[in-house]
Amino acid sequence: MIMFNTNNIKKDFPILKRKVNNKQLIYLDNAATSQKPLQVINAVANYYKTSNANIHRSIHKLGEEATIIYEEAHKTVAKFINAKSWREIVFTKNTTESLNLIAYSLTCTFNKGDEIIISREEHHSNFVPWQQCAKIHGLKLKIVDIKKDGTIDLDHLKLLLTKKTRLVSVAHISNVLGTVNNIKIIAEIVHKNKSILCVDAAQSVPHMLVDVQDLDCDFICFSGHKMLAPTGIGVLYGKKNLLEKMPPFLFGGGMIKEVKDNESTWTDLPWKFEAGTPNIAGAVGLNAAVKYLQKLGMKNVFRHTSVLTRYALKQLQKQKDIVIYSKNPYTVLSFNIKNIHAHDVVSILDKEGIALRAGHHCAQPLIEYLNTEATVRLSPYIYNTKHDIDILIKALDKVRKVFA
Repeated sequence: MIMFNTNNIKKDFPILKRKVNNKQLIYLDNAATSQKPLQVINAVANYYKTSNANIHRSIHKLGEEATIIYEEAHKTVAKFINAKSWREIVFTKNTTESLNLIAYSLTCTFNKGDEIIISREEHHSNFVPWQQCAKIHGLKLKIVDIKKDGTIDLDHLKLLLTKKTRLVSVAHISNVLGTVNNIKIIAEIVHKNKSILCVDAAQSVPHMLVDVQDLDCDFICFSGHKMLAPTGIGVLYGKKNLLEKMPPFLFGGGMIKEVKDNESTWTDLPWKFEAGTPNIAGAVGLNAAVKYLQKLGMKNVFRHTSVLTRYALKQLQKQKDIVIYSKNPYTVLSFNIKNIHAHDVVSILDKEGIALRAGHHCAQPLIEYLNTEATVRLSPYIYNTKHDIDILIKALDKVRKVFA
C-alpha cells in the first residue's frame, strides 16, 4: 500500500490536464465512467505493440503470450474480490452483459410461476433483463421497497420471499442515491429461503473492498470502465457450482469442447461463457487497473470517496434552494436546484469546465419514486479533492444568475 496523495494521483491521469471551455477540467461524473491512468493506457498500448494475438488457438509465441496475459487478468480479478478460484471469473463487455448472461441462462431453468425479486432502486441493467425474462418464461417479478435512507427495506424483502422465489437481484450501492446496502445480511435472508442472490456491484467494486466469500453472494457483476480500466470489459463472478449448472448464454468458437452434426458439448469454466474472440486488450487494461487500485488500498479509496461525498452533502445542505435526494450517500450524490431543470444546471456547469451527469441515470422507476423528472448527480473518485467541490458550489451561483 502507498500513501494516498491526490496530487500525485492526478499526475497519472493525462485527461485531467485538459481544459474545457477554457476552464480547467473538473471531472465529477465517475459513476458513469472513470478516467484512465497512464499505467492502464500504457499497458494496453504495450500489449498491442508487443503481444497482440488471439488466445487459446495458436501455439506460436505471440499466441502463447496473449493467452498467459489474458488468463493472468482473471487471476488478478479473482484475488481482488477474493473468489475461491479464478475459474469463477467470467469476462463480459460490462455489468449489463453480465446481468443479462445470468438472467437468460438461469431463468430458462426456472418453472412457470417461479418468482424473481428486485428492488425499486435498481439500474435498468438489473431491472429490465429480469422483467423481460419473467415475461418470456411466465415468471412473477416482485419489487421490494426502499426505506427513507435509500436502503432496501429488509422487512419488506422478508414478506415478499416465498417458496417459489428462485432469485433476488439487488444493487450493492445505488447509482442514484449512493447508499450502501448490507449485502451480507441480505444474503443470509435470501439463502435462508433457499434462493439465489445476484448483486449489481457496478458502483461498489470500484470504490470499496468487496470480498465475495465474506458477503456470500452467489453472483456479482461489475464493469472495468468505472474502475480505471478501458470500456468494453466487464466481470461476472459466480459460484462454481452454479456456473457449472448454467447453460451458455452465447454459442460459437472458444466455448466448445466437441461439435458433432447434431449436438455439442461445452468446455471448462470460464471459457464456457466467453464465446468468440474476447476483449483481450480490455482484460490487459483491467489487470493494470486492479493493480493500481490495490496499491492505493481499497479502504483508502472508499474513505477518500465517502469523505468527498459527505463534504459535498454538507455544502449543498447550506443552500436553501437545493433539493437533496441522497440521505446517506457514500459514493454518489443526487440533487436539484429548485425550479431549474437538471439538464440546464449541468449544461451551465459544463461551461465552467465541470462535468456532472443529469437525467434519470438509467433508473426511471426510482426517479419516479422520488417524484422528479431528473437529478443532477455528483460522483467523485480518487483524483478529486474538496477544492473541486468548492469550485462546483461556487459555480452553482452562476447557474442561479442565468435563471434569475
